[in-house]
Amino acid sequence: MLKNYFKIAWRNLVRNRAFSAINITGLAIGLASCMLISLYVLDELSFDRFHEKSDRIVRVVFKGIMQGGEMNEAHVMPPTAAALKADYPEVLEATRLRRGGAPLVLLNQKLYTDDQLAFVDSNFLQVFTFPLIEGNAKTALLQPNTVVISRRLAEKYYGKQDAIGKVLTFKDWKTPYAVTGVMEEMPAHSHIQFDMLASMSSLEDAKSTSWMISEFYTYLVLPEGYDYKKLNAKLPQTVDKYMGPQLKQALGMTMAEFRKKGNNLGLYLQPLTEIHLHSNYQFDLGTTGDIKYVYIFGAIAVIMLLIACINFMNLSTAGSSKRAREVGVRKVMGSEKIELVAQFLMESILLTGIALILGTIICLAGLPLLNSLSGKSLGFSLKALPALVPALLFFGLFVGVFAGSYPAFFLSSFKPISVLKGGSAVVKLNSSGKNIGLRSGLVVFQFFVSITLMVGATVVYQQLKFIQSKKLGYDKDQVLVVPAWALGKNLPVFRDELLRDSRVSNISLSGYVPAGPSDNNNYMISPEGHSSQLLKTLRYEVDYNYLETLGMQIVQGRNFSKDYGMDSTAIILNETAAKALGWQNDALGKIVSRRNNEGKGADYRVIGIVKDFHFKSLRDKISPLVMTLNQGYGWMIIKTKNKEVSGLLAKMQNQWDSFKPDQPFTYSFLDERFNETYKTEQRTGQILGLFAGLTIFVACMGLFGLAIFTAEQRTKEIGVRKVLGASVAGIVALLSKDFLRLVVVAIIIALPVSWWMMSRWLEDFEYKIDISWWALALVSLLSVAIALLTVSFQSVKAALMNPVKSLRSE
Repeated sequence: MLKNYFKIAWRNLVRNRAFSAINITGLAIGLASCMLISLYVLDELSFDRFHEKSDRIVRVVFKGIMQGGEMNEAHVMPPTAAALKADYPEVLEATRLRRGGAPLVLLNQKLYTDDQLAFVDSNFLQVFTFPLIEGNAKTALLQPNTVVISRRLAEKYYGKQDAIGKVLTFKDWKTPYAVTGVMEEMPAHSHIQFDMLASMSSLEDAKSTSWMISEFYTYLVLPEGYDYKKLNAKLPQTVDKYMGPQLKQALGMTMAEFRKKGNNLGLYLQPLTEIHLHSNYQFDLGTTGDIKYVYIFGAIAVIMLLIACINFMNLSTAGSSKRAREVGVRKVMGSEKIELVAQFLMESILLTGIALILGTIICLAGLPLLNSLSGKSLGFSLKALPALVPALLFFGLFVGVFAGSYPAFFLSSFKPISVLKGGSAVVKLNSSGKNIGLRSGLVVFQFFVSITLMVGATVVYQQLKFIQSKKLGYDKDQVLVVPAWALGKNLPVFRDELLRDSRVSNISLSGYVPAGPSDNNNYMISPEGHSSQLLKTLRYEVDYNYLETLGMQIVQGRNFSKDYGMDSTAIILNETAAKALGWQNDALGKIVSRRNNEGKGADYRVIGIVKDFHFKSLRDKISPLVMTLNQGYGWMIIKTKNKEVSGLLAKMQNQWDSFKPDQPFTYSFLDERFNETYKTEQRTGQILGLFAGLTIFVACMGLFGLAIFTAEQRTKEIGVRKVLGASVAGIVALLSKDFLRLVVVAIIIALPVSWWMMSRWLEDFEYKIDISWWALALVSLLSVAIALLTVSFQSVKAALMNPVKSLRSE
């Protein structure tokens, strides 16, 4: 029986090549899109789930509210782990991590750079599942000055030799480190990414008892089934117990008084598996994702598959007149309805099987493009094949049954007496209001989705264009940024030589760049004599040339100057800081007390107000900022006079190499660093644009198939109209108007829905566009034009047909 079903299915597929090709291609694109997006979504959802204790590990984070803004930080104070472990029995383990940067490794007279190191507590490898190839996870990091390195580094440093017992010398550190373990590479879907783990006991700061400094990432292991929110509710007690006394010493007020003024400081818990997709913290260990985009792309995957299945249903039911007599004859000959359903489902599964093979090929071919857009390295591993192949087969079977179920029951329900009466009866069956209404609804849904995605891609593009063109309060064009600290005492020589070059306009040295990764310090300041009026600010340490190099504007007072001997105790505020302190136009000469996290600080005199500039993402409001004078360290910021800088870069490279520093010459452009801030939005816009194009392509394939069927159904009508004098344009309009009406209905539904969705998306930005009516109109016109082009091709072909041929059988 199955063999006969398969034979009949294959014959029908070959006989109806056009419909079969459209169905297979549409399904293949839908399946490929679903597979590609599923790979992306599964990768995002898999972050940090490979750890054996992943469901029991939480991270301690710090949140604060003060005048001037909020503090949301991923790291906390040095004694936090020990305090929580001692005070709460539900904390089974507590471990810490602190960044160690990329120290220079000196080995056999050769320097190695760019390998990231972290200091961790001795139990770190027992909390997290980072397997050791060599060494004992329980003892590897117990002693000071010990280090565990990755397999890649072991091969890089020692080749095939045994790494255990070898000694690593860090150029800038006095004490050598003994290699006590070799670990597997940290998985790509881990928010912790380091090449070396050094013992925390090597670090003097780790022993600090201060609750006024941070930089320690702290993780807890809780009992199985324990609700972390119960412990979360107890953490205010910890803050009062440990931080309260130190806060009083630093600021002269109790925690209760501090909170009465509208301030607050607190510790909170975050599940390990939520870090990647649910984080919005400063100083996080890596680039985080966003659960919102996982939902968006997951919905697109499902919708793409639905649209492909809808095409199948539409074309199958539209072409039912060709199968009606077959159904009638087979029923007269004794076939049961269940046998007919099985036959049509077999045809559906056959088409889906072919589409699945083609879709898998498209998926493999499209993976490099998706990886390029998403910044990932997605792929199918050989280890996953035993589970992947059955999953794909089941997926194909499910899609085949889902897409073919309605056509199967629809076709098998024809009454043999009606369909064997003649062509008119068949056409009447196929043209019933219920059937046409369903097909029309499915077409409207397809174009509704396509238009919504097109609007989304357009708004994302407009917002990114707005961000790139918005005046930031500084000049980001033609500015080079060079990490120059490796030059040491040669830095002034390097700078002075560049200043003599006619292509260089100005140079500044600072650890603070207003775009991309940079130093970022929180400071508390207060007006003189009002220590309780605390204002949280960010602090930039700059040199005399900083404002001029970046084109920042002084709106009151003056810049730092060598002509004034007291500028070491001077301060410049941005406009927002001046307003927050209650000084509008009378800030000059005022005294502010500046305090760091340890409560230490000094008094500074305000000498100037700089015009507000965007030193954070445009998602955030401009917050209070202070600038103090500190010359000669960090980044070298070079303002050039023209866009052609290749010759200048070659000169800088040669001069850099002449000093023989420990690090190679590297550079970036300030505008590129700025654009990096919005890479997630750029990728989102590109992915939305890609799948919007694929969605409308698949929808148009279905529309094209329906146009072919409609033209075939009305062949004789077209012949009669032409004989009676109808023009080609009139016939094209007749055949096209019904389809265009459906597209217009889709536009009417899609525009308000897409406007609402994108308005919600724009809420993430403090500075944003207004969704313009012309953008919605442009998408609408483009949708109509695409649909018209799709339908008119077949309509024109039908209208140009010789009426003698179409009427010959009458």
